[in-house]
Amino acid sequence: MNRKIIKVEPQGYCGGVRQAIAKVKACRNQYPDQPITILGNLVHNEYVKEALGRLDIRTLEQKGRTRLELLDQINEGVVVFTAHGISDEVRQKAIAKGLTIVDASCPFVLQTQKIVKQKLQAGYTVFYIGKYRHPEAEAIYLHQDHVALITKPDDIPTAVRSPIFVTNQTTMSVLDIRDLFLAIRRYYPQAEFHDEICNATRVRQQAILDLKKQNVQALIVVGSPTSNNTAKLAEIGRLAGIRSIQRIQDVTELDPAAIAEAETIAVTSGASTPPYLTQMVIDTLHHPEQKQKIHIEEIL
Repeated sequence: MNRKIIKVEPQGYCGGVRQAIAKVKACRNQYPDQPITILGNLVHNEYVKEALGRLDIRTLEQKGRTRLELLDQINEGVVVFTAHGISDEVRQKAIAKGLTIVDASCPFVLQTQKIVKQKLQAGYTVFYIGKYRHPEAEAIYLHQDHVALITKPDDIPTAVRSPIFVTNQTTMSVLDIRDLFLAIRRYYPQAEFHDEICNATRVRQQAILDLKKQNVQALIVVGSPTSNNTAKLAEIGRLAGIRSIQRIQDVTELDPAAIAEAETIAVTSGASTPPYLTQMVIDTLHHPEQKQKIHIEEIL
């Protein structure tokens, strides 16, 4: 079979992820003798977590526990705030504990937090569209009065009398945001809407929608199972009508049988997926007879 492999662009880390990784690596050089703990996963990728661990940088993550709760386990050294942003309560608690703070928050996330804070101070109720328990969303909807997390139309509060400001987590699907904006507008036609999907997320999603024109039979999405932007790429692939979709963390999870009949295969990746891992998948599709081994030192 004369198979075509499409490397969907853009690929690789987004700017926020590159900045976060660079800050943490520099942190180890700046504080060579201090314990360094990342408060949650720096980005949603287990390989990045493992690579940082080899630099003696600990990641503190526990399912069901908030950043504020996890901070109780850090009593010395450097605490790194992840790319997903952090609440003011967490920041003040870290300062009170005497920890050295390194903030690796994504600039787009910080922008959203700033806008929400301004609207709350102006007397608005904020409807925040996001994923429950996602750290970026938690930094906004936890510990905040007058913020309602919206994950589906049933979450829309009724009879809110204050002015309403609607915004969203930066890694949501453009299609989900559109539908929820419409649902909120039906209840509150005077609400103020502000789409905060970051450009890195938006262009990746649009690139998948554009695959409709290329007769793609299979889509491979490389990224962590915990990555929201990766999950949304797979969802949009299904909406684009691609019949075979594999969401994999690395080349070892590739299922050749699922793509055996596909003549055109597209490969994309989440914004926190190491380019090295995506390229391994593409190389394997071109040369399936060659066995590959993942080298952690290539991740960062």
